[in-house]
Amino acid sequence: MAKPEKPKADKPRSMQATVTHLEMTARLRVVPVLPVNLHATLLRTSRIPLHFYRYLQWRVGREFHWVYRLRMADADLAGIIHAPGTGIWVLGIDGAPAGFFELEGLGEAQVNLAYFGLMPHVRGRGLGPWMLGQAMEAAWQGATTRVTVSTNTLDHSSALQLYQRMGFSPVSQTKAIIRPLSDPEIVALMKAE
Repeated sequence: MAKPEKPKADKPRSMQATVTHLEMTARLRVVPVLPVNLHATLLRTSRIPLHFYRYLQWRVGREFHWVYRLRMADADLAGIIHAPGTGIWVLGIDGAPAGFFELEGLGEAQVNLAYFGLMPHVRGRGLGPWMLGQAMEAAWQGATTRVTVSTNTLDHSSALQLYQRMGFSPVSQTKAIIRPLSDPEIVALMKAE
């Protein structure tokens, strides 16, 4: 009689995604207003602590498999998010973190919206267009002539539509393989400082 197979170590299946790369070549003519009856703050961070940045990445991007930055070594991550020209803004609703966006290349001709998202508890309240408008206002300061962003088929179902509605145009598509975090990686992330 054959012995039953031992369960294999937790290794999540890789997922395919189609990545759409978009650009905006003119600043917004009308910036969306903040929905009524919301107490919101949007603050630019100065040298955001790595543990707080990872918390934002996890809370905003967990269900969309934002894993790349979560797997980075501290020095590598700090080199990106603390680089000159990178800006990170944190959204607060009623005094608690609720989302963030990250811009790369500030002060240059091309600025990239590297990350943009809301935490689950505030989605569906009309904050997406307002926060994206704020991100675009920050991106278009100075000598900017082009803003880029990428989204993929694993992102929020409204992401691509929102970017296009706000004035971004698709320029290309690529394929990507995303390997979700394993249970041990998630546990290590939760135990991190």
